[in-house]
Amino acid sequence: MSKKGIVIPVSLLTVENLEVVYNDVVLVLKGLSLTAAEGEITALLGANGAGKSTTLKAVSGLLRNEDGEVTEGAVLFRGQKIHDKSPDRIVRQGIFQVMEGRRVFEDLNVEENLRCGAFTRPRGEFSESLETVYHYFPRLRERRKQLAGYMSGGEQQMLAIGRAIMARPTLLLLDEPSLGLAPLLVEEIFEIIHRLNDEQKVSILLVEQNARAALNIASRGYIMENGRIVLEGESKALLNNPDVQEFYLGLSHAGEKRSYRDVKHYRRRKRWLG
Repeated sequence: MSKKGIVIPVSLLTVENLEVVYNDVVLVLKGLSLTAAEGEITALLGANGAGKSTTLKAVSGLLRNEDGEVTEGAVLFRGQKIHDKSPDRIVRQGIFQVMEGRRVFEDLNVEENLRCGAFTRPRGEFSESLETVYHYFPRLRERRKQLAGYMSGGEQQMLAIGRAIMARPTLLLLDEPSLGLAPLLVEEIFEIIHRLNDEQKVSILLVEQNARAALNIASRGYIMENGRIVLEGESKALLNNPDVQEFYLGLSHAGEKRSYRDVKHYRRRKRWLG
């Protein structure tokens, strides 16, 4: 869409005033709202326990597997409510989540793992999808007959993302893809994520604690705290925001590295929400 020459991104995913409760008691998301535009990478940042993974599970339908429930609000995909649908129906609509922690089938080899990702697609698409995965992850081709459980952490992460590509998603949900990886591998993984978005036109909602890496490839970002969005904007603006630099990039206003723990909680809340 455009208005007076300005391109306005089309919203692919809309989360409206979402509340999520676990075990009928614990309120995790508290009126959370965000959008993910079609064709873009949207970063969702925040500390541990902020509710980032819960947000992804609310989108992918995996909440009920952990006794979670959407009690208020809605999740819309291309304008249609999906938060009440089963995970398999959501996958068939074009949404695929890569879980935190490189959850691969350890007793299956690489190609068998990839085949599992294609279970919703016509059989005739398998070979083409497999070649797409091997194009982005050549190491998986080299290890296609190796058991996934004997692969390195970085290779398992590649396999987890590759399995998602096999489903040919419209929207890819990535939960902490850099977790536990060496810096060089993190750089490689994020470069591939960026290429998938640019070349395959896969829209991505990226949950990350590595704020700099995420914002460097995203078009827009949201920052969560205690189940709410406390800051949002274009990625470049967030990277230059003094609060983001201080609390998530480890820099003070003078450019000196600071610990997140050095900042008093009340000051942080006052500056962002006051």
